Amino acid sequence: MKLKLSILFFVKSTKATKDGLLPIYQRITINGTREELSTSRIVEKTKWNSSGGKIRGSSVEARLINSHLDMLRNKVFEIEKWMVNNNEEITAQTFKNKLLGIDEKERKLIVIFEEHNKRIAQLIGKEYSNNTYKKYETTISHTKEFLQYQFNVTDISIKKVDIGFINDFDFYLRKVKNCNNNSTIKYIRNFGKIVKQCYANGWIDKDPFLNYKGKVKEVDRVYLSEEEIQEIINKDFGTDRLSLVRDIFLFSCFTGLAYIDVKNLTKSHISIGIDG
Repeated sequence: MKLKLSILFFVKSTKATKDGLLPIYQRITINGTREELSTSRIVEKTKWNSSGGKIRGSSVEARLINSHLDMLRNKVFEIEKWMVNNNEEITAQTFKNKLLGIDEKERKLIVIFEEHNKRIAQLIGKEYSNNTYKKYETTISHTKEFLQYQFNVTDISIKKVDIGFINDFDFYLRKVKNCNNNSTIKYIRNFGKIVKQCYANGWIDKDPFLNYKGKVKEVDRVYLSEEEIQEIINKDFGTDRLSLVRDIFLFSCFTGLAYIDVKNLTKSHISIGIDG
């Protein structure tokens, strides 16, 4: 939406002083929404030029106050230019905050990511598995390393995450971390969940992932034949350690359990079925 900004100086009769002097206010209207601020100046009603938004005449008082109003007007245009050049969201409220020197809380990427992972950890066994939590922990670790590698910083404003940032992160995972295509895409997607949450919360103006083109490639799974499995069963490795590794591998083959699930398997997970 095109920015529509207007400035008006006016006096408030409802806030007249005991001496009958009227305070001068500055009204800034941005896309139809108004914000009013005191100029800290007062004037006699008869001296105020409503159509011109200034004091009539060329007295010392008139020159000083009109000069102050011109300064306030110029400051508005300077802030408008700065916010446009820095891609800041411009609303009546954000503009007023910037004008008054009130800095909005800057939301940091890693801080948001860490809070997300803490919540995942608290919901392990309810909504998430421990494996899912570990995936996000690995992703945030890669993100921290990327920030240090690319920008030499430990954190960054979420508003700095754009399509260029995402593409650079993608390249970093492939080149520096030696991740294959599918691993890279999975890490980027985990990272993307954090960014999309920020967009849904209104912390960023647009979703930078709309233009991200990464795709998972289909992988042909290589599997063992029955004969090959039998050869492994019959193989004498000569040591108890390798024989145990062989037995665990065969257990995974026959049950379909992933390595991480077998690694976390305990006796409490095993029970006798209804068939005995």
